[in-house]
Amino acid sequence: MNNISTRPGADGAATEGAVVRLCDASMGDAGTILEVRAESHSTAHGVGVEELQRRLLEFGFVEGARIEVIHEGAFGRDPIAVRLDDMRVALRRRDAEDVLVLLDKR
Repeated sequence: MNNISTRPGADGAATEGAVVRLCDASMGDAGTILEVRAESHSTAHGVGVEELQRRLLEFGFVEGARIEVIHEGAFGRDPIAVRLDDMRVALRRRDAEDVLVLLDKR
């Protein structure tokens, strides 16, 4: 997926159809998960990439799931809390890096 934006829109507002990594999403951003793809990172996660991908999938981060960022931590905006379909999940931004989201228009 080559059209991944680090921040949708020049003014920071979400633009319809923008594909972003969940770690780059801001409070209020909502959309649909396109893909969960754990890639190799230099031990940043504390677990192997296969284990991280398995954990994300088990939590419900699956293609087609609806997601919305509902909270950000006070320091460095980390961790984040998201509404994932009908549940709430908190995760570190470095783990959210592996979830690609197609954003809705704000």
